[in-house]
Amino acid sequence: MTPSELLSRTAALGLVAGAGLASYAAWEARQYTLRRAEVPLLPPGHRPLRVLHLSDIHLAPDQRAKREWLASLAALEPDLVVDTGDNLAHLHAVPVLLEALGGLLDVPGAYVLGSNDYFSPSMRNPLRYLLPDDGQRHTRVPQLPWPEMKAAFDAAGWLDLTNGFGSLQVGDTRIAFTGVDDPHLGYDDLARVAGPADPDADLRLAVCHAPYLRVLDQFAADGYDAIIAGHTHGGQVCLPGGRALTTNCDLEPARARGLHRHPAGSSDGEPGSAWLHVSAGLGTNPYVRFRVACRPEATLLTLVPRA
Repeated sequence: MTPSELLSRTAALGLVAGAGLASYAAWEARQYTLRRAEVPLLPPGHRPLRVLHLSDIHLAPDQRAKREWLASLAALEPDLVVDTGDNLAHLHAVPVLLEALGGLLDVPGAYVLGSNDYFSPSMRNPLRYLLPDDGQRHTRVPQLPWPEMKAAFDAAGWLDLTNGFGSLQVGDTRIAFTGVDDPHLGYDDLARVAGPADPDADLRLAVCHAPYLRVLDQFAADGYDAIIAGHTHGGQVCLPGGRALTTNCDLEPARARGLHRHPAGSSDGEPGSAWLHVSAGLGTNPYVRFRVACRPEATLLTLVPRA
C-alpha cells in the first residue's frame, strides 16, 4: 500500500468513526433517565420528602419524546419540585413546556431562571466550552418569552427565588428557601440574600442555576443545609464513565453532576458546609443535540431524617 493510499484509507476510517460517534451522541441525547438519591437533611421524626429536581430542559416544540417523558414524571407524585432554570429553547416553547409539566404544577414548587430562559439559543462550537471562559455572554439575540413562563409558574404557586427568599410548608416540614438569578450572566445579587439562614425552619434550601463557587460559598457559610443547581449538563461530552471535562463555570469537573458536599471534602454537620446537588439536566443546545457518556436526567431526591 502506497503512502497516499494509506492516508486515504486512514481518512476514510476517521470519517466513519466520526459519523458513528455523532450518531451515538445524538441517540444518547434522547435517553432520558431518572436518577435517585437519598439525602439526610430532615429533623428526626419527620416524614421523608420526595423532591423532583428539574434543570436545563431546553425545550423546543418539536421535541416530542422529551415532552412525553417530562409529562410522565407527574406519576412519581413528588412532594416538592425544584426547577433550576434553562427551561426554554424556542420562542414558542412556553405552551408546550406547561403542557409537559402538567400535574407537576399542582405540586409545591420553587424555581430560578437561567440564561437560556432569557435569551434565544444560537449555533456555537461545543469545543469552545473546553477553553478558558472569556467572559463573553450571548445576549445580543432575541429574548425568549420568560415573563410568560414566570407568570404561569407564579400562578401555580411556585416560589420565585430570583435574588430572594421564600418558605413553604410541605407536610410536617417547614422549608426556608433562598435563591439567586443566573450567576453565569452575573445577574446574582448575593448581597441581597446574604445573612444567616432561618434558624427556626426545619430545612433550609438554597437554589441557583449555575453553581459558581462564589454563590456556593455564601450559601454554605450562611447555614443552608443543601444547595440545588444545574447549568453544567454534567459535562455533556464526557470521557468513559461519565468523567466530565468541563462545567462551563468555575466548579471543578469532579462535581459536574450528582450529590456532593460543599466545600468539597467537608462532612455532614460541619459548620459552614452544605450538601450540593448538581443536575446534568434534560437538554442540550437545540442546534447541537448530542451527549456522550452523560445521559439527560431529572433527579428524585428523597430527603430523610438525619441520623
